[in-house]
Amino acid sequence: QVQLVESGGGQVQAGGSLRLSCAVSGHTFSSFSMGWLRQAPGKEREFVASISWSGRNTYYGDSVRGRFVISRDNAKNTVYLQMASLKPEDTAVYSCAATIGPASSDVRAYEYWGQGTQVTVSS
Repeated sequence: QVQLVESGGGQVQAGGSLRLSCAVSGHTFSSFSMGWLRQAPGKEREFVASISWSGRNTYYGDSVRGRFVISRDNAKNTVYLQMASLKPEDTAVYSCAATIGPASSDVRAYEYWGQGTQVTVSS
């Protein structure tokens, strides 16, 4: 059974930084492309970033490009999201997700999901 467990969320002031982690178990981690997606109250789930199984290819949503960095450590079965220059509009529940297919910006592409971690950015 594939499990994804996020950590690292919390409350931060605007302009601050956070690093999210997502530990994956139950399957060969290096076979997955990974993504981070977020959902704010009353809004649809939004693509944040994704990374290929090798880590060589990364993709970002327009709203976070240049501020967030996705990375992975296949030896630790973990994917990370380093977030900087945070804004109040980044407030959301952040979820990591995994797919056997290629890295994708389509939220429907992901087969496995974590429970999510709350990120709150105050002004």
